[in-house]
Amino acid sequence: MNLVIDWKVSSEIIPGWATPNLYGLLFVTGLIIGFLVIKRMFKKEGIPESLLDKLLIYIVLATIIGARLGHVFFYDWEAYKADPIAIFKIWEGGLASHGAAILILVALYIFSKKESKRPMIWVLDRVAAPIAIAGCFIRLGNLVNHEIIGVPTDLPWGFIFNNAGDDYLVEGLQVARHPAQLYEAIYYFFTFFLLMYLYWKTNARNKPGIIFGTFMIVLWTGRLLIEFVKVGQTERDNVMALNTGQMLSIPFIIAGIVILYFGIKSKPKAETSPSESLDSKVN
Repeated sequence: MNLVIDWKVSSEIIPGWATPNLYGLLFVTGLIIGFLVIKRMFKKEGIPESLLDKLLIYIVLATIIGARLGHVFFYDWEAYKADPIAIFKIWEGGLASHGAAILILVALYIFSKKESKRPMIWVLDRVAAPIAIAGCFIRLGNLVNHEIIGVPTDLPWGFIFNNAGDDYLVEGLQVARHPAQLYEAIYYFFTFFLLMYLYWKTNARNKPGIIFGTFMIVLWTGRLLIEFVKVGQTERDNVMALNTGQMLSIPFIIAGIVILYFGIKSKPKAETSPSESLDSKVN
């Protein structure tokens, strides 16, 4: 008999109650850690904390709304079209990182123009690491929800997802599968530390685009590769050479290469002293 991990963890905190649950707790934990990381960055650069509060609102709303709508429209529109009320049941899972990424970009563009009065790339360089660690915790939430699982495997770390549902049964049984959510969580965790190293230990923060370009390349390349061991989330994924998640990742990787190229070519920007930042006009 192969060694496997019999995964019976439930997202329920209170038996019989849909909320609160571990999925939501992990989601919020990721956002809180991301907030603390940005707060430390802003403190180092002397950015008013009032600006951080506004940034948090933009990112949280964009993450939740974008991720939910991304899942609805990219992966399961037919089901949600038949039951629109289900769109609001976020506690049941169903968030797409591609949708979150798109709306976060839109939100940060508005934030850079309306609130920070700084180039959008300045904001993106500073939110990259926090987004990576938030993604890590979101994927751990997917793990406790028994969703976004991998294809069958005989590897010793395969998970039997007991609560995955009848759609994943093989000859009437749940079989060991790749813990794709865990792969992504671990990958995003190391991506976070790479980006933190670039910010704190190099002059990358003074060359606009290097940190965010690296984030786009590293994170979405990992997502593209891990998709090879995931169960397709749409029917069309079963007949496509690359699934939906991979097709959506490619434009982000290309954008990251372009951003990183121009970031490397750019001249370092002088760091603003805390006193200069506090004296600057920020709405």
